[in-house]
Amino acid sequence: MGRMFEKRKARMFKRYSKMSKAFTKIGKEIAVAVKLHGPDPDNNSRLRIAIQNAKSVNMPKDNIQNAIKRASEKDSSAMEEVFYEAYGPGGVALFIETATDNTTRTVGNVRSFVTHRGGNLATSGALDFIFTRQGMFSIKKPDIEVEELELELIDHGLEELHESDEDELIIISDFSSFGNIQTYLEAKNIEVVQAGQQRVAQSFAEVTEEQREENYKLIDKLEDDDDVQQVYHNMVEEEERTEDTE
Repeated sequence: MGRMFEKRKARMFKRYSKMSKAFTKIGKEIAVAVKLHGPDPDNNSRLRIAIQNAKSVNMPKDNIQNAIKRASEKDSSAMEEVFYEAYGPGGVALFIETATDNTTRTVGNVRSFVTHRGGNLATSGALDFIFTRQGMFSIKKPDIEVEELELELIDHGLEELHESDEDELIIISDFSSFGNIQTYLEAKNIEVVQAGQQRVAQSFAEVTEEQREENYKLIDKLEDDDDVQQVYHNMVEEEERTEDTE
């Protein structure tokens, strides 16, 4: 399967790795989903995914229901998705996904973090040519054979299928097929452990070791912010360089 895939998988679900932040970030995912498509999970596929992700980190049922209720109230703050594009040290491209009820606060924090490390914000759309979007699902292995599942998923937009460990499979799809894959898994009663969308770099920035460390510090700082949901980059990392030369 390769180290590059493992790093992509780890990066995809990194938003939940810091348990102190996990409930906050998932609560915002739920709020955005409710604001966009309503509070009924049966009619809101994005909310169903957010609830599943909440369960994957043992978020209590009461917390989930309270997050849905708060987002449904007329006087609740307007939670929205806002994306920022930036360049870090060495020209590394950064795509920053946020969920916020105060864009002034959020952009101020993002700009401060980026400029403090010697980077700068880019104009919206500046990085469209660098990142493409994909869907990713981590599922429990179903009773059917993996090869049979793969053939069925291809008809629904599957791009890659990997065995993550003894109990789980990783499904990667084109962004436009995310909903098709989700519908198929639900129809087959296949348990989804986590799911979401990722941005995958198509071109990469070579950096020095010092620049790499500065970018890591910047990414960690951004991800520690409560408004930031996910940060993607196109930095060539040591593991990827080693694998390319093998």
